[in-house]
Amino acid sequence: MRTHFCGLVDETLIGQTVTLAGWTDVARNLGGVCFIDLRDHEGIVQVTVEPENAAVFAVAASLGYEDVLQVEGVVRARHAVNDKIRTGRVEVIATAITVLNKAAPLPFHAHENPGEDTRLKYRYLDLRRPEMQRMQRTRTRLVQALRRHLDSAGFQDIETPILTKATPEGARDFLVPARMHPGEFYALPQSPQLFKQILMVAGFDRYYQIARCFRDEALRADRQLEFTQLDMEFAFVRERDVQDFVEDMVRSVFREVVEVELDAQFPRMTWAEAMRRYGSDKPDLRIDLELVDVAALVKDSGFAVFTGPANDAGGRVAALRIPGGASLSRKQIDEYAAHAAKYGAKGLAYIKIADSGEVGSPIQKFFSEDAFAALVAHVGAGRGDIVFFGAGGYNQVSDFMGALRLKAGKDFGRVAEGWRPLWVTDFPMFEWDEEEQRYVALHHPFTAPAVDDIAELRANARTAVSRGYDMVLNGNEIGGGSIRIHRPEMQSAVFELLGIGAEEARAKFGFLLDALNYGAPPHGGIAFGIDRIAALMAGTESIRDVIAFPKTTGAQCLMTGAPSPIAEAQLADVHVQVRAKHPA
Repeated sequence: MRTHFCGLVDETLIGQTVTLAGWTDVARNLGGVCFIDLRDHEGIVQVTVEPENAAVFAVAASLGYEDVLQVEGVVRARHAVNDKIRTGRVEVIATAITVLNKAAPLPFHAHENPGEDTRLKYRYLDLRRPEMQRMQRTRTRLVQALRRHLDSAGFQDIETPILTKATPEGARDFLVPARMHPGEFYALPQSPQLFKQILMVAGFDRYYQIARCFRDEALRADRQLEFTQLDMEFAFVRERDVQDFVEDMVRSVFREVVEVELDAQFPRMTWAEAMRRYGSDKPDLRIDLELVDVAALVKDSGFAVFTGPANDAGGRVAALRIPGGASLSRKQIDEYAAHAAKYGAKGLAYIKIADSGEVGSPIQKFFSEDAFAALVAHVGAGRGDIVFFGAGGYNQVSDFMGALRLKAGKDFGRVAEGWRPLWVTDFPMFEWDEEEQRYVALHHPFTAPAVDDIAELRANARTAVSRGYDMVLNGNEIGGGSIRIHRPEMQSAVFELLGIGAEEARAKFGFLLDALNYGAPPHGGIAFGIDRIAALMAGTESIRDVIAFPKTTGAQCLMTGAPSPIAEAQLADVHVQVRAKHPA
């Protein structure tokens, strides 16, 4: 049906007859001549139809936008070169045009960027757009490069089950009724975590999989209900063994796919340092702003909002200096406060120092002259700066001040060009859940603690550090992993600390505990978010742009209408009864 792709027709083909197939990107009838921009996945080539060929000219004059064509013609050099496209030095003089399919009037033009709901409803049209084609090809090259690197390093690509057992902790599972086992359910995997650990027990040594995973959780720009990750596991390794290998892999893949040279050595930073300096466990190092702790300078002030957290072991008072921030109006300051409130702030104090040196601050009256001067000096504030302050619980303050740092970095043009990778290490083993009054795992329940002594872990659970690590790139967590627990006694102890009793642990994880009893080697691994890495490489902020058929933020597929009701007969077949919705 075709001999060449439209976007690959070049000067080497001049004088040759070619057959092309594609879509009518633009059709222009200038009376004396017709020009058709014919597009396929490789690009656009200009097709010229001369009036001497009356039959072909009549077909060309009738063409509409996105009609599907087959064109036969002779390649010749263009008189008017178009350097904006790859084929801009040649054109195809049509000798025959066959309309393979007519297109109805379209809801939007391929060179437009309509609202996202329209794009997702007509996703097949959205994906025709050259920009979307480019993004999908970037994703393809990423996956190919990862596979090549891992295959050459002796990893085995092993598929793990999609229908598996429901797991506690973390996000909600998607459940699938088991027709042959009435009243019982499979769950779609949130990750292949337990299976890959069991593969290490089985002696496979190095495993990987491009895995589809499912989590029933709220959606946002970097999260989908179903997503793709590169899943990896290594036997007989420590943290640095895993980190060094995957760091080299990431450097190699970025070099191959987007011709970017990442740092020869990725810096490492503990979780505690990242939270202290940046208010985030995935800091964007391109932004040069940092948080400064000021509790010691404000604990004896007359400002109760500061003194409470400053004198509380679990509290924090942090400052963020923004050079040039004195230009913010009161309305803009209120907007910053509203932004911080989205992340848990109950208020936002500030000190504003004008270019003249005049100080404006609603908290200045609560300090002596010397104490206020010491505070200003400690945060390094000078003329033209504004300093925002946050006070409250340590994690709460870190969250909203970290969000404020990101906003200020973008608003004031302090996001440097380039790529800043980072390892964040030494995560807390547990978080205390006030609502449930129990510990929850910060990574997952199978992450090994830094201490190997069970009694010591129990005695210091609140401050225990795990052997977990994340790879961060430009403020995005692109990979997360850990050294795993490989001894059944330690795994049982961790379950107990998480409030999972022996009976529940046996019911839900008995197969893992049994496997650990039969000579499990020390092992660890990591999983990388393919969607997030592809989005970074493609230069888009939303992973929906690099997923062919994503869901909306409302968890719907507008193209197919999923999710949708199921017929009673089909529900009965799987022994499921739907309860009526309660009125709002």
